Amino acid sequence: MASIDDLIVGFDRALRTLSGTANSQRPNPAANRAEAMLSPEERSHAGALMRVNHTGEVCAQALYQAQALFARDPRVRERFAVASREEEDHLAWTQERLAELGDRTSLANPLWYAGSFAIGVAAGMFGDRANLGFVVETERQVEEHLSEHMERLPQADARSRAIVAAMRDDEARHGSAAREAGGIELAWPMRALMRASAKMMTLTAYRF
Repeated sequence: MASIDDLIVGFDRALRTLSGTANSQRPNPAANRAEAMLSPEERSHAGALMRVNHTGEVCAQALYQAQALFARDPRVRERFAVASREEEDHLAWTQERLAELGDRTSLANPLWYAGSFAIGVAAGMFGDRANLGFVVETERQVEEHLSEHMERLPQADARSRAIVAAMRDDEARHGSAAREAGGIELAWPMRALMRASAKMMTLTAYRF
């Protein structure tokens, strides 16, 4: 279970996530892609999609932090910690892209962080295999969501597309690792509830 040090580190990560001071340990995938000449409509649409992706990464930080705090096995806890660090790269990349597009992060991010943390706590309470299974299903849905965004982003927006493609590769790897570590298949009602929550987040973040 979580120690005082774990709680302090988690609180620090929460502040960095919500204050917009996340740091990337890996190079931004868009670094070598030229900025496209987008129409105002294309730029607004790309910004809204990247805002959704940024909010998804805010949720990921909350989920992984909560799941790590309640993991029983230290090896499982370390898996969550490693994945969380990689997800922080995504957070930084999407935030950088939003700034380039002249857009902003979602106004509802603090609420989504709190809700996702509560969900992560609940997942952790059911034991490590269910905890890992939650990661498997989450990453499966996120991978689908990012594939959809690859289709919806303007074709000329190579910078946003490079970021989303790299994120999708990471999410697929996280899901596979959780499955190989013993993650179980979640019951259909839980999977449906997760999809409904993700849909609500997507619609909200796109506009606000």
